[in-house]
Amino acid sequence: MARLQGRTLFFITSPRTPMKMLPEIEILINNFTGFIWNGQSQEDFMKCLVADPNFEGMGSPKDLAFSARDRINRGPKALGFVDLKPTISITEAGKKFLDEEVSEEALLRQLLKFQLPSPYHIETENLSNIFSVKPYLEIFRLIYTLEKVTFDELMIFGMQLTNYKKFDEIVAKIHKFREEKRKTAKSYKVFMGEYRDAEIEKIYQYEISAGKTKTRESKDVSLAKFVKTKASNMRDYTDACFRYLRATGLVSISQKGKSLSILPEKIEEVKYFLEHIDRKPVFVTNEKAYKAYLFDATLPVLYTDNRENLEQEVNKLGEVSEETIKKASVIELKKKLKQATVRRKENIIKDQIQQLKTYQSYLDVMSVFNDIRDNNYYDVPLMFEWNTWRAMTMLDGGNIKANLKFDDNGQPMATASGNTADIICDYGDFALTVEVTMQSGQRQYEMEGEPVSRHLAKVKKEQGKDAYCFFIAPKINDSCIAHFYILHLTNIAFYGGKSIILPLELAVFEKMVEQSGTAQYIPNPEQIRRLCEFSMQAAQAASSEKEWYEAVKNKALNWLTV
Repeated sequence: MARLQGRTLFFITSPRTPMKMLPEIEILINNFTGFIWNGQSQEDFMKCLVADPNFEGMGSPKDLAFSARDRINRGPKALGFVDLKPTISITEAGKKFLDEEVSEEALLRQLLKFQLPSPYHIETENLSNIFSVKPYLEIFRLIYTLEKVTFDELMIFGMQLTNYKKFDEIVAKIHKFREEKRKTAKSYKVFMGEYRDAEIEKIYQYEISAGKTKTRESKDVSLAKFVKTKASNMRDYTDACFRYLRATGLVSISQKGKSLSILPEKIEEVKYFLEHIDRKPVFVTNEKAYKAYLFDATLPVLYTDNRENLEQEVNKLGEVSEETIKKASVIELKKKLKQATVRRKENIIKDQIQQLKTYQSYLDVMSVFNDIRDNNYYDVPLMFEWNTWRAMTMLDGGNIKANLKFDDNGQPMATASGNTADIICDYGDFALTVEVTMQSGQRQYEMEGEPVSRHLAKVKKEQGKDAYCFFIAPKINDSCIAHFYILHLTNIAFYGGKSIILPLELAVFEKMVEQSGTAQYIPNPEQIRRLCEFSMQAAQAASSEKEWYEAVKNKALNWLTV
């Protein structure tokens, strides 16, 4: 049971991306169904999770039980996918979530039921009668009403929507903010920062006037520190809200505008649940009734639960005959709709690939790299991964597969899962993995060093042929250079022998793409292979990792030269 101790909304932040709950729920259910959820089972679960290749991280070595609660109580339990009392079990909603073909719909239902307060989240005596809201439902309403909501608007004002009766007030505040933004002579960054801090001081005026400005894990009791901490928390929750709403497939993110809007083809679906779902929290003090409601995989009723609406949606895609539609059950129709949508997405991506291979998108690819460097996107790591896939597709032929998740319109939605390379390039008689990261400094080595070599080894084993790797980052950390240099020279059975991993700064990779775009011919895969083989030769001849790295860098800058 969690206690509501703040004056703003909070959203599920662990895991940061909702679909990462899937393998974690499977591990919990497959190994611990029927167990009591206590310190011992929590530690054992965390050990199983850390051993799983899908999991990124190690958990807290000092408190594995806390790490387990962080993974399970915040997301799977709060959204009703698992029940932890009296023993661990999966719910009907959880079963639907694990079904890949209806997981988005299952997630949507549970987000729309998430409420504050509830038997899972109760108010404290000091902060009572603040919450009466279904947060995701009201944020959907905010986006629908305003047509789009920026990240900053959601952070500053959406987080204040702790009671559904405040909705009109919040809308008015956003309109006022927009109007004042148009009139100000200040830079947007300064204007937004001052506006945000002023709103935080209004929200927490009682704590500030009472001198209660101490924040967790800090002895600093200054107002500036207090406001900065609250702003940071609001930013984290806003980011989590963005990601969970995006995972429903109903909204799109403007990466440059850093805003959310309802997808045009999903307007009717959103309008339906906004009109039909009760806005008031239910069964706030009755845990048994609340759990029955939360675990029900058929609630709330959605637009496509109506057979007539569902048939119309399937008909729009034009892939299923009228006879088949009439004979199919509602569940079968939903799966056919999902399958048809996936095929439509695949065709959209095929068209993108065709444009890339003919260099029609060359200028756009280079422009996106510039925006990545300038941090002009909402989700820079995602855009980096996506644009590198586009660049590799354009570069030199081959079958180039991005392991990131695309939405129904073929736009990047989420980065690759933790147990596979970001991009896998199949060139026939050899393969190339590509890993990208925005991480820098020592954290780059800690987060990327070992997984990169493991992903490369996985491709070697699965494809049974030579494989190499490009590791691309805005700046390469010295520890990574040393690590990859050693792997060139060390025969490690676990990694399938010696690992040829080329560290390439983004500027160097951009030059490679630029050369392919201006060449008088279309580069071929053998030129990639020659660059990789040169890296091995340079490692054997070099007297240090720095000498090797400089040699590889210079060769990459002239990779089309024989």
